[in-house]
Amino acid sequence: MERKSSLVPVPSWVPASGHALRYAGIHFDAVRIGGLRGEHVAYEIMQFTDFRAGPIVRSRIGARSMYFLLPPQTVRAYRWPAGAEVMSRDGRAAAFVGVPALHGLTWPLDWCSLPVAEAPFVDGALLHELTVGVLADEPDGRSVDYRPR
Repeated sequence: MERKSSLVPVPSWVPASGHALRYAGIHFDAVRIGGLRGEHVAYEIMQFTDFRAGPIVRSRIGARSMYFLLPPQTVRAYRWPAGAEVMSRDGRAAAFVGVPALHGLTWPLDWCSLPVAEAPFVDGALLHELTVGVLADEPDGRSVDYRPR
């Protein structure tokens, strides 16, 4: 993980220690992609942005999802493919995203890519383009569990 970029100022929604749940749609919107496909999208966007992709949170339990954090109220500007779950503020249900501190013990969450001054959020258009490309590679669009048994 690239840590040379400026972290000043630290976003107010990043906890000082541990991790905290944040309501999607207030400080950020999120796109959740599970398993190997989420890791593949994260790898692609990190390569494309020279490791300055903006905030990407990795969950190391359950489906081992990646959460790509976009500016608030922007995620619905795109039509996301099956396998990419949109998390934003709407009248139907509340969506919460776990956010780890920048340093210290934050298991089961950590940063795949940090929020930095140059990229306080993931670029929605770029994420959408890469997500469509990666998820289109799956023949039926369903999530596949690639973890060893």
